[in-house]
Amino acid sequence: MSLGNILLVVLILILVGVIPTWAHSSQWGYWPSGGVGVLLLILVVLMLTGRL
Repeated sequence: MSLGNILLVVLILILVGVIPTWAHSSQWGYWPSGGVGVLLLILVVLMLTGRL
């Protein structure tokens, strides 16, 4: 596995972990999942352009 694939898997797991429907994160709102979503989007764009 390349570093990009490992980062992609880790970010997807983090994104699932911060979904506000879970009991431990219901008070956080949408900011954590939105922030991780932006990081995931940037990572995917970098992977598609071949810069990662």
